[in-house]
Amino acid sequence: MSRPLKIAFVTPGAYPLPSAQSSSVERVVEQIVPRLPGTAETRIYGRTAKGLPRKGRWNGVMCERYPAASKATYTRLVGRALTGFQPDVIEVENRPRMLLALKRKHPNARLWLNLHSSTYIQPSYIGIQQLRRSLRTAEKIIVNSYYLRDIVASKAPEAASKIAVVHLGVDTERFRSMHSPEGAARRERLRQGKGWTGRKVVLFLGRLIPLKGVHHLIKLMPQLAARHPGAMLVIVGSAGYGSHRMTAYSKRLKAMAKPMGNRIRFVPYVPYHEVPDWLLGADVVVVPSIRREAFGLVNVEAMASGVPVVAARIGGIGEVVQDGETGFLADPARLQQELLAKLDQLLADDQLRQRMGRRSREKAETYFTWQASADRYARATGLMIGGQPSEP
Repeated sequence: MSRPLKIAFVTPGAYPLPSAQSSSVERVVEQIVPRLPGTAETRIYGRTAKGLPRKGRWNGVMCERYPAASKATYTRLVGRALTGFQPDVIEVENRPRMLLALKRKHPNARLWLNLHSSTYIQPSYIGIQQLRRSLRTAEKIIVNSYYLRDIVASKAPEAASKIAVVHLGVDTERFRSMHSPEGAARRERLRQGKGWTGRKVVLFLGRLIPLKGVHHLIKLMPQLAARHPGAMLVIVGSAGYGSHRMTAYSKRLKAMAKPMGNRIRFVPYVPYHEVPDWLLGADVVVVPSIRREAFGLVNVEAMASGVPVVAARIGGIGEVVQDGETGFLADPARLQQELLAKLDQLLADDQLRQRMGRRSREKAETYFTWQASADRYARATGLMIGGQPSEP
């Protein structure tokens, strides 16, 4: 029998793994890699952090961590460390420029690129010629939505045949459904503790940056509150991961919300282990992004919680939220008006919210689990064919 394929997963070095403050990139790696079949011998490379060993096993996977004082330093240290592992494959997470640097250091390794968003293929981060060299260098390119696949293919048509779509997942054990007995009981306790009893809670959870569209929610709240006196908007998040830093945009949001008093509540960034409780306590989760939303993990996290989602029909969100089934999608050209109409409809109809919430949980359990996502990844990369592991 052939030996396992040795695969090194190189995270961007922006955040440690595991960490309550990590971005979705690290979260995807920490969930999928330990679930891959035994045909792969995996190792994760990331940045150092207080309380984490420089080298050790986490969830059964060896992790090596290196200082990230600068991108160049981090890339150099990881490139040197890869020599000791001698991987057959180096997968770079979301940084096409890093792929080129590691290829120069390890010319005989096969290179895979996993793109988690369109951010780092924009001209502001990488020139088109350098991007196309990176995509040509990659043996496989993994993306999390058909939307992102089409963007990559439009930039480098010659790479289109290499691209595989792997939809992401959610931990359905950590994200309990409000429709289960234990989830319902916890939801009741949470709502009492937060003072939400008798209120209809619309929740936004994410970064407070313009492309997330939070200003649209605040603008529609006077009309929504007039129709639903018990409605309140809870905005959970800050400008950056793990940061309570105020920006011009976040200050603007608070100024806009001030006339609404306690009908709009801001909650600074919360660590990831607290996210399930905020979703479980909500009646509707809203995702008003205005552009470049490749997938949006919060959508499947809300679905796993049994909460319907109202989201902009933007990017890959339409591949997650089924319009009229697990939630509603709003036309980005009329975003504020359509968000208002859909939220009004859901808050007015308890049975509709229940029905959509239950369907959301069913979809999360049957398609959007991390194990299902790991299986899709294994099939896309050849680690598994059909339902059985393949030979490397």
